[in-house]
Amino acid sequence: MKKITIVIALFFSVLVVQAQTKISPNQTDDKTSDDQESLAKDYLSQIMGVALSATSNMKLFHFVYDWIGTPYRFGGSSKNGIDCSAFTKELYSQVFNMDIERSSRDIFSMVSPVRRDELKEGDLVFFKIHSRRISHVGIYLGNNRFAHASSKGVAISSLDDAYYSRYFYRGGRMLESFKEELEKESAENNKN
Repeated sequence: MKKITIVIALFFSVLVVQAQTKISPNQTDDKTSDDQESLAKDYLSQIMGVALSATSNMKLFHFVYDWIGTPYRFGGSSKNGIDCSAFTKELYSQVFNMDIERSSRDIFSMVSPVRRDELKEGDLVFFKIHSRRISHVGIYLGNNRFAHASSKGVAISSLDDAYYSRYFYRGGRMLESFKEELEKESAENNKN
C-alpha cells in the first residue's frame, strides 16, 4: 500500500511540474538563459576583477577564462604553452576575427596609441620590460586589468601593480585602416 501511495504521489508531482512548464515554456527558457548569463558574468567578474555587468563582449572574457593557467613558452602558440604575442594573436583571431601580426613590436605597428586613462575593453597594452624596445603585450579588460601570457602563464594582472606600472609603455587600439583591410582579407578568404 505504501508503494502505491508513493507512486501516486510521484505521478501527481510529475503532472504538476509538467503543467507548470507548459504554461510558459518560452518565459522559463528566456529567464533561465538570462539567469545563466547573469551567473556567468558574476562568476567571471569575481575571477577577473572586472565589472562585467557593463561589458558588451562576453566572448572576450570567455576566451580569456578558457586560457587562464596555460603555461608560458617562448615561441609557443597552443594550450601546451604560449607566449604573449601568440596569445594576443589567437585572441584577436577568435574573438574579433582579425589576423594580426605575431610579434609584440609588429602588433604595435598596427595600432593607434591610446593613453592609459582612455583604454577600453579589447585594447592592447604594451610594455618595455628590461628593454628599450617593446617586449610584452596584453589585452585590456577594464578596471586597469589586462590578460596576458606572463612568465607564470596566462593570467590577469593589474596595470596598477608596481611591476607593470613601471614597465608600461603605451596602450593601443587597432587602426581602422588595418581593421578594414583585415576584414576585407578575411571576407575574401571565406569566399574561396
